[in-house]
Amino acid sequence: MSLSNVNVTANGFQLSGFTGSNFSLVVGSPRWQHDLWFTVVYTVGTVAVEMVLGTAIALVLERLKVGRGWLMALLLLPWAMITVVSAELWSYLYNGVYGLVDQILAPIAGHDVNLLGTPVDATVAMGVADVWKTTPFVAIIVLAGLVMLPGDVVEAARIDGANAWTIFWRVRLPLLRPTLAIAVMFRILQAFGLFDLPFVLTQGGPGTSTESLAMLGWRVMFQDLKFGPGAAVATTTAAIVLVGCLLFLKVFRAQVGQEETV
Repeated sequence: MSLSNVNVTANGFQLSGFTGSNFSLVVGSPRWQHDLWFTVVYTVGTVAVEMVLGTAIALVLERLKVGRGWLMALLLLPWAMITVVSAELWSYLYNGVYGLVDQILAPIAGHDVNLLGTPVDATVAMGVADVWKTTPFVAIIVLAGLVMLPGDVVEAARIDGANAWTIFWRVRLPLLRPTLAIAVMFRILQAFGLFDLPFVLTQGGPGTSTESLAMLGWRVMFQDLKFGPGAAVATTTAAIVLVGCLLFLKVFRAQVGQEETV
C-alpha cells in the first residue's frame, strides 16, 4: 500500500501503479518530522530513566532475603495493567479540576494546575506514567541478570579490597551488559510504537505536541482515509526501529568483542 496509489471504493481497496510519492509526501511533511523528533526524544528519555530506576530497584530486591516474592508481585502490578486502563488512571490524577495532582499543587501555585495543558508539561506527565508502568519490567529483567552473575568473580574483587561501588561499576555492570541490552531492546521497540498512552491522556495535544508516529499513521489512515500515506508512515516507523536496533546490536557486539580481547 505504501508503494501504490490506493483508492477506496464500495468494494474495498484498489491498488494501482507503483509510486514513491507516498514516502516523499510523508518524509517531507513538517508534521512527520515533528512526530519523529518527539518519538525519538520520548523514547530515549523514558528508556534511560527506566533503565536507571529498574537497575536500582533490582539491586534492592537482590539484597532482600525476606518478602522478595511479595514485593516482586506488587512490583509487577503496574506492568500487568493494560496500558489503556493505567492511562485512564493517570488522566484522573492529572485532571486540572479534581485530580490528585491538582489538589496537591493548586495550594502551592495558587490556581488549578493542568499538567496536560502545555507541551512540556504534557510530555513530562506522559513520561511519568510510562516510567511508572514499565520500570518493573526492566527491574525484573535486571534482577534475573544479577541472580545469574558468577559469585566467585564478585568475591575475588571483594578479597582484593574493592568496595561495593567499585564492584558494581567495574565488575557487575560490565557482566550485566547483555541483560541490559535485552531490556533496552525490548523497551525501544515498545516505546517507539507509542500510541495508547497519548491517545488516552492527551489525544496528541496540546495541538500535535505529543503526537507520536504511531498516532500520526492512525490518523492519516483511519481518520483522513489516506491509506497510501498512512501505510508509508507505518513503514518508515518500522524501518527506523529496525535500523536503530541493528546499529545498537552492532555497537554492543563491538564493545563485547573489545572486552573479550582485553
